[in-house]
Amino acid sequence: MEILYRSTRSNAVASASQAILKGLSEDGGLFVPEKIPALDKTLQELSTMTYQEVAYEVMKLFLTDFTEEELKNCIANAYDSKFDTEVIAPLAEAGGAYYLELFHGKTIAFKDMALSILPHLMITSAKKNHADKDIVILTATSGDTGKAALAGFADVPGTKIIVFYPKNGVSPIQEKQMVTQKGDNTLVVGIHGNFDDAQTGVKKLFSDKDLEKEMADKGYQFSSANSINIGRLVPQIVYYVYAYAQLLAEGKIAAGEKINAAVPTGNFGNILAAFYAKNMGLPINKLICASNENKVLYDFFSTGEYDRNRDFVLTSSPSMDILISSNLERLIYRIAGDNPEKTEALMKALSGEGKYEITSEMKEKLDDFYGNFAKEEEAFGKIKALYEDTGYVIDTHTAVASAVYDKYKASTGDKDTLTVIASTASPFKFARSVMQAVDPKYGDAVWGDFELVDELSKLANVEVPEAVEEIRSASVRHTAICEKDGMKDVVRDFLKL
Repeated sequence: MEILYRSTRSNAVASASQAILKGLSEDGGLFVPEKIPALDKTLQELSTMTYQEVAYEVMKLFLTDFTEEELKNCIANAYDSKFDTEVIAPLAEAGGAYYLELFHGKTIAFKDMALSILPHLMITSAKKNHADKDIVILTATSGDTGKAALAGFADVPGTKIIVFYPKNGVSPIQEKQMVTQKGDNTLVVGIHGNFDDAQTGVKKLFSDKDLEKEMADKGYQFSSANSINIGRLVPQIVYYVYAYAQLLAEGKIAAGEKINAAVPTGNFGNILAAFYAKNMGLPINKLICASNENKVLYDFFSTGEYDRNRDFVLTSSPSMDILISSNLERLIYRIAGDNPEKTEALMKALSGEGKYEITSEMKEKLDDFYGNFAKEEEAFGKIKALYEDTGYVIDTHTAVASAVYDKYKASTGDKDTLTVIASTASPFKFARSVMQAVDPKYGDAVWGDFELVDELSKLANVEVPEAVEEIRSASVRHTAICEKDGMKDVVRDFLKL
């Protein structure tokens, strides 16, 4: 059965490949599947499969206008030797939970799980729809999406990629990964502003009709590598299904037994993928939405009001330093009864007044979620305690989820349900913060970033990832910086419009 995609803000309809190619609907809405398909393989069958095989069984249900050959080819090209482990997403048991390690790809963050396949999905989609224009990937990043997208699209024929990031809002390793990126079709730009400014600017460029015409005249069209693109969201569903299948294969759970999923959350895409997995029939009990001190999502789940009118806090988990969680719109659409008018009205209120409030009927449909947040000292304390108790080292984002999971257990009494924590980045990506959490002496400015990487390697007894080694002496290739209202000029200059 074909699955079509609708905009969250109108009755616009697209096939899967069209939705991937466009990235964002012309009305500014996000594409969502008309229905969430049910898994058509048993959990037992899935437990015997490789990651690539599970990926096919999940993604074929959503990307229904792709042929079997096309989809399997995309999967084979994505999940290959660029990952440093054959299982792609291994589970590590530590401290009474299972950490789903999503950082074994080329850029050592969970964004690799989707951005390794997105270029292949996009190029296939372009061919299927006889696209006659080069694709310009336009992306805002809070640190990880940018590098993963750059790595995926660098020197891919028929594409260009422009990444905007908050100049002072990412870790030194994250920034070095981006500004050293090779590829004649790549551009990396730091903006004076935060991630929300970058994300808002990108959305404005997508809806700029004059710019769209200028680009079309020159043979270009925009698409997105952010999680607003359904081609990012669908691959993320896979690793929750795979994690459950592996737990079943290892005898940690029985078929049908429910698990919890704890997810460090900023833009809401990662936990939304877990929500979709649950609605496909994966036995998930609670979706534990973990925020850092930018706790706009915690407040939303607590009160039903989403309010971005607050101070923006720079934390040691920068990929979660977000006050406008774009993918929440997809959940709002669902709990509003798939009503685009209601969704559009709420999104207009958010862009205008900076807040909206859902109805009590909508709030009742959020029972799948538990929300909480962790302060900096709580996340640092979790890194230190887990290392001292088990020898296992986690990054700052994963630590937020782990600390919130502790709060979940304390407040609900649910200490028996096996819980998977999405480990979204390698600790090496945030070596300074991680090492400082383990021992405050490492917070001293005398320690260089790569000295801390080497110290972390000794401490954790883990080799420095290749993704970090290769930037140790790499030359900076991207030095552009702009104001948040200068993004359009940057794009026009790069494309020579």
